[in-house]
Amino acid sequence: MDIFSNLSLGFSVALSLQNIALCFLGCLVGTLIGVLPGVGPIATISILLPITFGLDPTGALIMLAGIYYGAQYGGSTTAILVNIPGEATAVVTALDGHQMAKQGRAGVALGTAAIGSFVAGCVATLIIAALGAPLTKMALLFGPAEYFSLMVMGLCFAVVLARGSILKAFCMIMLGLLLSTVGTDLETGQERLTFGIPALSDGIDFSVLAMGVFGFAEVLRNLESPEARDVVRAKIGRLLPGWDDIKQAAAPVLRGTFVGGILGILPGNGAVLGPFASYTMEKKLAKDPSRFGKGAIEGVAGPESANNAGAQTAFIPLLTLGIPPNAVMALMVGAMTIHGIIPGPQVMTRNPELFWGMIASMWLGNLMLLVINLPLVGLWVKLLQVPYRLMFPAILIFCCIGIYSVNNQPLDVAFTALFGLFGYLLIKFGFEPAPMLLGFVLGKLMEEKLRQALIISRGSFMTFLERPISAGLLAVAVIVLVIALLPSMSKKREEAFAE
Repeated sequence: MDIFSNLSLGFSVALSLQNIALCFLGCLVGTLIGVLPGVGPIATISILLPITFGLDPTGALIMLAGIYYGAQYGGSTTAILVNIPGEATAVVTALDGHQMAKQGRAGVALGTAAIGSFVAGCVATLIIAALGAPLTKMALLFGPAEYFSLMVMGLCFAVVLARGSILKAFCMIMLGLLLSTVGTDLETGQERLTFGIPALSDGIDFSVLAMGVFGFAEVLRNLESPEARDVVRAKIGRLLPGWDDIKQAAAPVLRGTFVGGILGILPGNGAVLGPFASYTMEKKLAKDPSRFGKGAIEGVAGPESANNAGAQTAFIPLLTLGIPPNAVMALMVGAMTIHGIIPGPQVMTRNPELFWGMIASMWLGNLMLLVINLPLVGLWVKLLQVPYRLMFPAILIFCCIGIYSVNNQPLDVAFTALFGLFGYLLIKFGFEPAPMLLGFVLGKLMEEKLRQALIISRGSFMTFLERPISAGLLAVAVIVLVIALLPSMSKKREEAFAE
């Protein structure tokens, strides 16, 4: 009964006129940036963070959350109609979705993607509601040592689940942790790694790093490759799938929801890996695997359900433990901190309206996205025909305005450009920036919990092994790394990412 009373509280918050409007705005913007290749939710949320200063915390987070899961819907539209994934999670959707579009079944592919996403989003919302209270109670048992060990385990998962070399992912995590130490030490007041630059005395601004490494770098990467937009010229056709299509897609939607929901909770690339895992599963379970890549509806239904389920279950570790599992959730931590809310188990007890209001808004958001996406397909097709060379100046201008408005410092724009160039070089040399951003966000919190744990234990590092929960979390971290480094597993991991 507690869940139902909490959900009724959540709906009373989410159904206020202001929050409905903000949820709709977030979903609409999310769909738009998902549709436009080269503009992701990370860059968009970074730009819009200053706008949220004047909003109440619940409304601000509802809007930002809508942008995140709305981008998953929009990414599938681009993948199906243009064969360019608007989002990393829509890469797999392009394989069969675009083939369906070429066969004159673009409407069925879009309808299947939207309905699968809606079902997965609703199920994931119920999972968050069910797991929220138990996980919060468990998190209240955590002390500094347990929190530190939990973050170590999270970063180990991020290393293992990152694309490419484990060594490169480890280097990115360590670089993120190093960048988090820039600024003034809170205990001694001593400046660290500032090189005498006064602007760095408060540390590197999170939005500056995120916008540079993901926003500016993405623009540079897109400009490097020549445009080849294979926009489908055939008619979109009917949007609602037929009965035979529904029978084929029903099981993949449920399996994709389950796989994506579990992987979305994992730190690192969990939410991104969901669609890939779902596609692989559907291909292995199919009676005729040769259909995949040639317009199999299961290849759209499963991955689309997985990416939306993963996008929403990613909020579980953020809202209950205060640990962001991916780069977008790291931005949400920044947004909560700006509004004076400390992410973690206290959110449910101290801000129940915010916690349950966000959960209820996710269900409303999924319903809105179903309404937004299908009728506006014609508009998205028109937008996709705009050349990227005309869009990128507007993207850069909005990025610069957003960054400047955070602290009103021109130097922030210069730092963003510098990180943009750095992010572009990382991509060119095969390094994935997402683990670095995760390490940067968790770095300060890890340092704080490490110091607290050592002060309580009078400098003894054994406190991390003497406390059962902490020791268990560290053991899981070590086991995960050892298994990933085994030659047989390392080979399978590389094959899986290549596929």
